[in-house]
Amino acid sequence: MSAESTTETVHATEQRYGVGSARATLILVIIAATAIVTPMLFLGQASGHDFQFHLASWLDVAGQWHEGILFPRWAEWANWGFGEPRFIFYPPASWIAGAALGSVLPWRMVPGAFIWLTIVAAGMGMRRLAREWLPGPQPSAAALFFAVNPYHLIMIYYRSDFAELLASALFPLLLLGVLRVLRQGWHGVPMLAAVFAGIWLSNAPAAVIATYSLVLLFVVGCFLGRSVLPIVRGGAAMAAGFGLAAFYILPAAWERRWVQIAQVIADNLRPQQNFLFTRADNPEFLLFNWKVSGVAMGVMLVAGISVVMTAKLRRNFAELWWMLLALGAASVLLMFPPSTPVWHVLPELQFVQFPWRWLLPLDLAFALFAAASMGRMCRPWLLMVALIVAIGATAALIVPDAWWDSEDIPVLARGIRADHGYEGTDEYAPLNCDRYNLAEVAPRIAKVDPETGNIVAAAGVRFHAEQWTAERKVFSVDSATAVALAPRLVNYPAWEARVDDKPAIPDSEPETAQMIFPLTRGGHHIELSFRRTWDRTAGAAISVVTAVFLLAFAASLRQDLPRSRVSHSAHS
Repeated sequence: MSAESTTETVHATEQRYGVGSARATLILVIIAATAIVTPMLFLGQASGHDFQFHLASWLDVAGQWHEGILFPRWAEWANWGFGEPRFIFYPPASWIAGAALGSVLPWRMVPGAFIWLTIVAAGMGMRRLAREWLPGPQPSAAALFFAVNPYHLIMIYYRSDFAELLASALFPLLLLGVLRVLRQGWHGVPMLAAVFAGIWLSNAPAAVIATYSLVLLFVVGCFLGRSVLPIVRGGAAMAAGFGLAAFYILPAAWERRWVQIAQVIADNLRPQQNFLFTRADNPEFLLFNWKVSGVAMGVMLVAGISVVMTAKLRRNFAELWWMLLALGAASVLLMFPPSTPVWHVLPELQFVQFPWRWLLPLDLAFALFAAASMGRMCRPWLLMVALIVAIGATAALIVPDAWWDSEDIPVLARGIRADHGYEGTDEYAPLNCDRYNLAEVAPRIAKVDPETGNIVAAAGVRFHAEQWTAERKVFSVDSATAVALAPRLVNYPAWEARVDDKPAIPDSEPETAQMIFPLTRGGHHIELSFRRTWDRTAGAAISVVTAVFLLAFAASLRQDLPRSRVSHSAHS
């Protein structure tokens, strides 16, 4: 049976019986998403590993919007107000979405709203993928299985990784884009490029996984179609996706030489320390690894059984079945120690950090194979009930075990309002900056003690701030003696300084990289501007050119579509 006839059968079944409809699926997914966030109404916020990082970013961005900075690059309040270039390196989709929600909702509601919306989007994206191949209620089942899959629960309750959750919601559309390229040729390229760019703009580790997943899927497509055209078209779609996201990717790639980016894979963050069922001396680290390992084994078991059950059905959706099998098998392999050489050889793969992140593509196989296997059962509803019960039991175990804290958001908000800020990150600290030696409470202006070399209060220096925002600081100082002035700011190459209307190159404190200006006695006027570097300008230009080209390309394909349909009808 061809893919086109399968799709027509699916649509006819929906129209005849009303099962698997978009409305019914939406209701089911809304109920599931509401169930996931309901504990937050009673227990407070699920404060996982990355909760404070994301909420601090959202608060910082929302504050910069009030300053008139529409697309922040510098995290003003990181490192207790000394700042860091966080928004150059961390993909923008999640912090823009979080800040937008915080601009219209009370901050205590924002994490739950973000999760709810993302889970609904994930479920409906999976339904969009499944409905072209699976009949009856199976697309709804796939949507529900994917929306509430156990790894999503891990991300929500244990990790609070909002960006990875957002990227996960796009993975069904990524696979749909691949299949459209295989079936529709160049007509499928614009959609795949847009989705691929969306993942890169959501979460960097997920984007690396998506990149290698696409390569694997198109290689499988070449074998299935006995042609190299799929990988040519897929390569074009990936190149266009990189182009669309270049305004983020190019600066992040170029400017990482200015920060300690290697810290992202230091100590227990390396893949070698995070395979399933790892051994470690850190009890807390080991406990979480075994929890996520148990979840991974459950997903693998269900996916494996479903593969066997759907083997005889693969003629109905051969492309999808073989691609899911290959993707699932590769994902499983990469979560275990025998894949260590692969992690060393493939470029950038180590920046995924945790091999169990390959649950992202494995969840696609889990949801689709499980839903498809319902077609092999006399009472398919039993499988759906069994899986929902199993996932519900998993959630019942995770929820009491998670860390719940309602004070994180108020504490972060108060810290920013009080001119105090929040903790920074190791990997985004500028070179030679030991952020742990930065003072947690520091004035906007300090000075270097000429005898000890320490940063001390700027006694005897009159200070007047004309403007003090995230990306521009204009102030005047007056001192009766020569002074080495130290603004509350770490030195980063993108900061451009002018002293008394003349370009100046500031020094850096040896341990903290705090900016220092040696000044003669008397009055001085200082301007600090976070300039647009060439890589950001080039990245933005590439993104604009790519977007215009893709729109024109899509429009030209749309004009050719009626003629191709007429030609197809004449030959049939």
